[in-house]
Amino acid sequence: MTALSVLDLVPVRSDQTTGDAIAASRSLAQVADEAGYTRYWIAEHHNMPAVAATNPPVLIAMLAAATSRIKVGSGGVMLPNHAPLVVAEQFALLEAAYPGRIDLGIGRAPGTDPLTRYVLRGGSAESADEAVSKFPDYVEDIRTLMTSDGVELQIGPRRQPLRATPSARSVADIWLLGSSDYSARLAAEKGLPYVFAHHFQGEGTGVALDLYRSSYRPSPEYPEPRTFLTVNAVVAETEEEARRQALPNIQMMLALRTGAPLLPQRLVEEAEAVEMTPDQRAFGQAMAARWVVGDPEQARKQLAELAGEYGVDEVMVHPVAGAHAGTDATASPNRETTLRLLAV
Repeated sequence: MTALSVLDLVPVRSDQTTGDAIAASRSLAQVADEAGYTRYWIAEHHNMPAVAATNPPVLIAMLAAATSRIKVGSGGVMLPNHAPLVVAEQFALLEAAYPGRIDLGIGRAPGTDPLTRYVLRGGSAESADEAVSKFPDYVEDIRTLMTSDGVELQIGPRRQPLRATPSARSVADIWLLGSSDYSARLAAEKGLPYVFAHHFQGEGTGVALDLYRSSYRPSPEYPEPRTFLTVNAVVAETEEEARRQALPNIQMMLALRTGAPLLPQRLVEEAEAVEMTPDQRAFGQAMAARWVVGDPEQARKQLAELAGEYGVDEVMVHPVAGAHAGTDATASPNRETTLRLLAV
């Protein structure tokens, strides 16, 4: 059996407020917890009307408190936006509160537009570029700071201890995330778990995973390479209904790829009323062909084929089913159905 996990961007629909979207994700995490999913990760994006996941640590604390068993983590924290000590403190604190249930997934991309990135780094373009160039060092800083020993820094004639938390008893699992071979190489070099963003790219996954596995250097924490696959998924009782529910996210991804405004996600009926050009339809169909879309039997077969193709024993699904008009704004029943049908 393939283990299943969940990736959530906390999407905001056209009928939702931010609070509604968060409430819907809380319910979705509880469904995943009850259905036996392995982990539930929150992404980091900024200044996007369609995405409410701006602060993974805050959301992780909320979701871990609302669940009892599932591991909760970031997929991921975009490290160039943050000081390494702050990230280490946040996740050391989460691990202390929920020992053994916290994952720290780290990415190198900014997860936003250039202007927002500039503001996130305190109005300094140079510091943002420097943070990207120092990404390997920052990863190692976080790894060290979260341990019980921390580090000692030499400041002039004085040495001072520095640690993310005063009395760590366990350390969150650290995963490197990527959509190119850069993070695959870095994760292999540092002996860390690695995940390729198959749900976003859909291409290059096999090359990146083979590179990671073939060049992996064992570490004390992770003697063997650890990786899994991420994929967009929409599952309904019929294939036809699943394809209807996929349309709002297809249109949002089209906007993202073409530079159009990222408005709150349309409802299914709103998406069906949009006139799409033949080129847009073809592009959307090609994109969705890399997703898991269909009835439960079709979807489980597609997941098994993906897991076999890439040699993974865990798949992280990004449930992207759109909502119908009249849906409770504080819930995402079609996303919940995707998780329930896959877990059967």
